[in-house]
Amino acid sequence: MSGSLGNLWRLFTIARILARHDALFPLEDLGVAPAVAQAARLLSRRSAPGRPGERLARALNEAGPSFIKLGQALSTRPDLLGDEIAQDLAQLQDDLPPFSGAAARAAVEEELQAPLDSLFARFDDTPVAAASIAQVHFAETDEGDPVAVKVLRPGVETAFHRDLDMFRWSARVLERARPDLARLKPREAVETIAQSVELEMDLRFEAAAAAEMADNFAGDDSFRVPAVDWARTGARVLTTERIDGIPVNDLDAIQAAGIEPRQIVENAARAFFNQVFRDGFFHADLHPGNLFVLPDGAIGAVDFGIMGRVDVKTRRTLGEMLLAFLTRDYRRAAEVHFDAGWVPRDRSVDAFTQACRSIAEPILDKPQNEISVGRLLGQLFQVTETFRMETQPQLLLLQKTMLTAEGVSRRLYPDTNMWVLARPLIEGWMRENLGPEAKVIDTVQGIVQAAERLPQVLENLEEGASRLAEGRVQLDPETVKLLREGDSPPSTPRVLWLAVALLAVIFLYNIID
Repeated sequence: MSGSLGNLWRLFTIARILARHDALFPLEDLGVAPAVAQAARLLSRRSAPGRPGERLARALNEAGPSFIKLGQALSTRPDLLGDEIAQDLAQLQDDLPPFSGAAARAAVEEELQAPLDSLFARFDDTPVAAASIAQVHFAETDEGDPVAVKVLRPGVETAFHRDLDMFRWSARVLERARPDLARLKPREAVETIAQSVELEMDLRFEAAAAAEMADNFAGDDSFRVPAVDWARTGARVLTTERIDGIPVNDLDAIQAAGIEPRQIVENAARAFFNQVFRDGFFHADLHPGNLFVLPDGAIGAVDFGIMGRVDVKTRRTLGEMLLAFLTRDYRRAAEVHFDAGWVPRDRSVDAFTQACRSIAEPILDKPQNEISVGRLLGQLFQVTETFRMETQPQLLLLQKTMLTAEGVSRRLYPDTNMWVLARPLIEGWMRENLGPEAKVIDTVQGIVQAAERLPQVLENLEEGASRLAEGRVQLDPETVKLLREGDSPPSTPRVLWLAVALLAVIFLYNIID
């Protein structure tokens, strides 16, 4: 069964799972295949305890790995499901029962094309972590180095590709059924999930991400990334240096070790700022299971399967917006949205300023330690329908990461706020990137880029002139007459008409080529 029919059957199967948990409301509210939802409800009529978001989380967990990822993505979209449901989905954990140690050994040997005994002096059959895509085993190399070996689940690629195909199909159906929701970019959101998952399923990409982040933090002893063992790494197996530390959410153990929690929060705020603003490359799965506190108070990170990138333009926009909100300059916050093109120009800046104030004041009026910028950004989506503000898929991972990082920081040191700690860093970065010096640098770079393109332009000009001389490009007869006879308006020099003609030749040449 393939194509639309296969996707429809898969959607019906998932709808029955949702119905068993009394969690059909996303399909019913969004209008995706209403007949499927109605049939599933009739066949699986059942009530279940808990809030709607809790019921949906349980249903997605039962539906399998792809739907766990979907639920985690939806936790950043209160515009689709509401704030309360999004918060419940944020608690959805990517934990699944492990597969056997024997299967893990066989997968390692098949991927690395060598007997396990020749690769490791010791390999623990019991995994230390098991998630939807892979699980991790501790091992030791012949050189005596402790390592962590990540192994993909058998058959995981087939299952994900099947479900991702259904997600894409459902997004297309949603856009046809609800044109008013096209501004939420459901297809782009699905592609964001798909790209993230596909990168996760080739562990060489994760190895490369870890190596890139290690390079970015070279010389920074407050944030550490495990080294990659490239000789024992392939598409389905990743071996890295083992990070030994205290889980970042184990406050009692951290205090017992004599480590000051505020120091950890300061390190976390600086690391997060550097990843997002300095590098534009950030760890997008910063849950407590992936962060460890080392004996000197540094933070060690693992699991680089989900990473995010933010280009310079978006970083500048985000920095300006954050500062505007943190200083309660709501007019500037609104203008930043318009300048970035996130809100259409025909909307009212004054009205959007008022909306920004209505969203931010209840959050910023809280005690310092309770302010959540991630929550603030999430609630901006609640005004999207009124102002036709387009969803920014590239920021979905960042918003989720903000919420997670805030939660970890609040658990470690409730008396402070990571954004207050990071504000001087953001202000310094903004001065460097939006001040007069930065504008001069941008202008110079633009001139340099234009100069670099000049040889190609001249080459195209020469080739275009050759084509014109050889009769391979025909000019309009009136243009030929003007060039030959100089029959141009008195106010227009002949050289200008020649320039126009030559530009036309170049344009035609580039189209032909």
